[in-house]
Amino acid sequence: MTVSGAPIPGSVAAISRLRRDGHRLRFVTNTTTRSRAGLARELRDAGFELEDDELQTTPVAAAQVLAGRRVLALTMPSIVDDLEGIKLVGMNADAVLIGGCDEGDETGRVFSYLNLLRAFHELKAGAELYCLHKNRWWQTAHGPRLDAGAFVAGLEFAAEVEATIVGKPSPAYFMAACEALDADPELTWMVGDDVWDDAAGAQRCGLRTILVRTGKFSPDDVENAGIRPDAIVNSIANLPEWIETHL
Repeated sequence: MTVSGAPIPGSVAAISRLRRDGHRLRFVTNTTTRSRAGLARELRDAGFELEDDELQTTPVAAAQVLAGRRVLALTMPSIVDDLEGIKLVGMNADAVLIGGCDEGDETGRVFSYLNLLRAFHELKAGAELYCLHKNRWWQTAHGPRLDAGAFVAGLEFAAEVEATIVGKPSPAYFMAACEALDADPELTWMVGDDVWDDAAGAQRCGLRTILVRTGKFSPDDVENAGIRPDAIVNSIANLPEWIETHL
């Protein structure tokens, strides 16, 4: 719905119309640069109508998955409050948790060589590897930015482990959204801009999928993925009319 915090043209009005038309909404995101409360506040400031508990974020999900465990977390400091219940440690960890990147200088400090080396040693000592997501990149107002999926893949390769993905495209993450809405997956539509994380993950849970040609959308990705969404629309701004016409 936004790029670098700015609403996609027509997206605020589209969300308002979907609500007026009686659709139940769940905002499911892989954003890991702000707390849930902070992200919800930012979206409201941008004009969107939503409550904090309508926003499903990966740090909150990770706190549930890793509750009570000793965790070395390489994440943006702004999401630490959402990791309540996790014992954050610098060594002797049960698990290593990798978050996403930010547009600011903090990314360089969080994913420094020394921090990645510490994570590598913990994994070699038996810690499990978790990541909030494994995104390759994300779209900003200044173009695509490398995301933490590159660091996750590097740690998997070096430590010979496989990461558990907490957020999209994890089927459990999509199913949690359906449960929050008390909705049947086959009657639920996922709307997103990423053919891999959004469409593929949602389809594995039986959700119907719509891709939008904004944000990360790439015609080449759709062509090469072997994944066919149920529909592709130009923008979320066109979504209410598409639903009215086709459903």
